[in-house]
Amino acid sequence: MSLGYSISQSESGVQTPVVPASTYRVQLGPRFTFAAAGAAVPYLSSLGVSHLHLSPVLEAVPGSEHGYDVTDHARVRAELGGERGLRALAAAARAHGLGLVLDIVPNHMAVPVPLRLNRPLWEVLREGPQSPYARWFDIDWEGGGGQVLLPVLGGEDEAGKGRVDRGAGVLRYGAHEFPLRAGTASLPMPELLAAQWYRAAWWREARTGLNYRRFFTISDLIGVRVEDPAVFAATHSKVLQLVRDGVVSGLRIDHVDGLADPEQYLRRLRAAAGDGCWVVVEKILARREQLPASWPVAGTTGYDALHRVDGVFTDPAGAERLARAYGECGESGGGPASWEETAAAATREVLTVDLAAELALLERWAGPELAGGVRELLLALPVYRTYPGGPGPSAGTLERAAARAGARAVEGVRSLLLRDPAFAARFAQTSAALRAKSLEDRAFYRWAPLLSATEVGGEPGDPAVSVAEFHAYCAGLERDWPASGTVLSTHDTKRSADVRARIAVLSQAPEAMGVAGVPEGVSGADPRLAWVARQSALGLGGVPERESRLAAALLKAAREAGLHTSWTDPDEEYEARIADLVPREAVELPPDLAEAARANVLGMTLLHLAMPGVPEVYQGAEYEYRALVDPDNRRPAEFPREALAALDAGAAPADLAREKLALTAALLRLRRDRPGLFTGYAPLAARGPAAGHCLAFTRPPGLIAVATRLSHRLAAAGGWRDTALDLPPGRWGVVGGAGGAAYEGRVVLAELLEGLPVAVLVRGFRG
Repeated sequence: MSLGYSISQSESGVQTPVVPASTYRVQLGPRFTFAAAGAAVPYLSSLGVSHLHLSPVLEAVPGSEHGYDVTDHARVRAELGGERGLRALAAAARAHGLGLVLDIVPNHMAVPVPLRLNRPLWEVLREGPQSPYARWFDIDWEGGGGQVLLPVLGGEDEAGKGRVDRGAGVLRYGAHEFPLRAGTASLPMPELLAAQWYRAAWWREARTGLNYRRFFTISDLIGVRVEDPAVFAATHSKVLQLVRDGVVSGLRIDHVDGLADPEQYLRRLRAAAGDGCWVVVEKILARREQLPASWPVAGTTGYDALHRVDGVFTDPAGAERLARAYGECGESGGGPASWEETAAAATREVLTVDLAAELALLERWAGPELAGGVRELLLALPVYRTYPGGPGPSAGTLERAAARAGARAVEGVRSLLLRDPAFAARFAQTSAALRAKSLEDRAFYRWAPLLSATEVGGEPGDPAVSVAEFHAYCAGLERDWPASGTVLSTHDTKRSADVRARIAVLSQAPEAMGVAGVPEGVSGADPRLAWVARQSALGLGGVPERESRLAAALLKAAREAGLHTSWTDPDEEYEARIADLVPREAVELPPDLAEAARANVLGMTLLHLAMPGVPEVYQGAEYEYRALVDPDNRRPAEFPREALAALDAGAAPADLAREKLALTAALLRLRRDRPGLFTGYAPLAARGPAAGHCLAFTRPPGLIAVATRLSHRLAAAGGWRDTALDLPPGRWGVVGGAGGAAYEGRVVLAELLEGLPVAVLVRGFRG
């Protein structure tokens, strides 16, 4: 077996990446450390994965459950076990044939409490723009009047209540402490505050007064200027050492669109990490957008694949009926009647309110005559951002912006983008934050006729994907990005794949939501949130702690939507009523829809693990895994060790969870042990009255995947009847099939899919 940490070498002597057969993502934190991950390694090896994918491992805010709030790039996080623990985990993984992939965070660092945990930021606040660390951060000193606005105080009247600790050389506000500029400790308080390189302020001032780049709208995550070679070197030294030492063989780049010049960054990273390191980027692609071909990466983390797999199990006619009913149930509250209206309103709102400080900087940079063009061009951009050296805003984007701001203003901004790289970079970074915050974090919570379609990279207004589109996507992935990541559940998905699979059956049976009028279970002052509550309950079903998990997810949905309450202005009376929307008893799908959900779960699993790309299994998702938005989906992992051992001992899968586990293990093991099977791609078309319900393809070296789609509609139409599939030449054995079933030539789908709604066939396979 080829170990995941090794590097292959071509005849020319150039290193080439050892592409993972698959990855398995675990969320590290104080409750799940390197030692806990190490204890899971034997199980993961048995499951068939080739690489263990770790969430961020560098020093972070104490107690952080995710690690994206980095405080020190030079140290491995002590709460996880430190560098010794990480290296021990790598050794244990290596002994079982597994490599490690790290999630790294180049875009931002924490603004922590205590602040001194982030030493570079502490030094900037102490020494100002003359600090050697000033180059680390995008600080608009001029816009802040020579001070960094720190929106960390709890009240408007706290700014003048600081307490000076002259012995420690700090200024304190309760739990907060800040460094004092040299020579200022003895000044009277008003003069002392005015003399610092920062101004501690009420947190609400961030919207309009913030003068440093941040992550989205989160002011306690400050942007880092990794485009500076010295900053890159300092922030990547530990990660690159781990790569060079063979501890790590792959990297996931978090939020690459936040960087000033993603391609420049990736080229620098590739040169430092070597060609043997597998690198993927977290990049949200619009449905018809392509990853820049010049980027030296294996591909994306897989949101684009998630959207296609989800979409091909969505019935377009039913989704349209649900959208009409959802629009009608919101009319009494004056809500938008379409996805387009919802997205447009949310985008303008986020830009002018939540990102008002970022917009003000760009408008000031462009000048008053071009300010309107800046705003309208940001609103009109249909993709997340543009890139230096790449094509600028399209003609359609320019035309839409000009319709509101005027051609002269828009053309002036376009010219500025071309001649001022610094302005272009900040414009692009703001655009990326705008799209992510306004769509995924707001509009997706406001327009939710089918919750399974409201995942990152999706299109809630057009959620269905045809079989032809799915095949075209897979063929393009195999041709252009064969080592790209693919994924169904992540730490960022609002609902796990199995929850989405259950909700997606509603597109085949809209009547289950009562589309002829007010949907069943939907009532009260906020019928749209009641709609979300019902779909969420159907998706979650009878899981442990169901009521509290649903209530927490609904509260987050209401606050993210920002219509009746929000994170910054919570309406306590409204929020007190949210729990009333949670059904007291578990809401289960009726038997016929539960069977359709089973077909979705297994079909999605099959496509994900058999299609082109490198599939990632999220912790616990090899079993039936129902989770809602974070933090629900970041609970410590539970591994079905006993269930896998029983299956390996010959036990028959007794339920959906074990069926999914058996299918997952079979495909992961095939990927690991026979990687040559998973190359090439060609659609297989069924023939017969139910051909549209079959999605099949072959990986030409010898593997066929067959899935049932829209199975509820299939059953209502009379089943497969004489629909059949013509197989490529050879004798094909069914992986996991009873009695060593094998087929040649033409196979009737009613026979092939009699026991399971999916099938995996391998040429010459004997079970």
